[in-house]
Amino acid sequence: MTEPSSLWYFGYGSNTERGTFLGRRRMRPLEVRTARLDGFELRFDLGVGPGERGVANVAARNGDHVWGVLWRISHDQADFLDRTEGVHRGFYKRLAIEVATPAGDAVPAFTYHSFRGRAGRKPSRRYLGLLLAGARQHGLPADWVERLRGFDLARDEREPRQGRLL
Repeated sequence: MTEPSSLWYFGYGSNTERGTFLGRRRMRPLEVRTARLDGFELRFDLGVGPGERGVANVAARNGDHVWGVLWRISHDQADFLDRTEGVHRGFYKRLAIEVATPAGDAVPAFTYHSFRGRAGRKPSRRYLGLLLAGARQHGLPADWVERLRGFDLARDEREPRQGRLL
């Protein structure tokens, strides 16, 4: 049996936003879909600086779900994405999952998960803005967008003015 020439990656954090995934990460997906990961919750428990700022992570939680974007990418792109996500440094690990599309299709994919999460972290206004932009760009459900908007924001020591998201 030969290995397929591509695989599905489920992005739930900043990789839902086109400018991040296509621009900053330089990915060239073969196909894009939206999907829901059941049995997991979205957390912002991975530290990115000296303050309370955190980036996205998923953790198993019965009865919960996470919406995101499925990107079909080549194995070479997946290896490159591993490097940009810090897999080689142990920041994240690949996690084999199955997601559901809005049409009800079950799609095997991988995502990133970390056991390094620490309670008390929150997304910065800028970071959560990327997730909101990605959700809107891909037409994720309105209740998911509202759920994202409901997260408390971290005080971002890099920004002189702090404000709420609109």
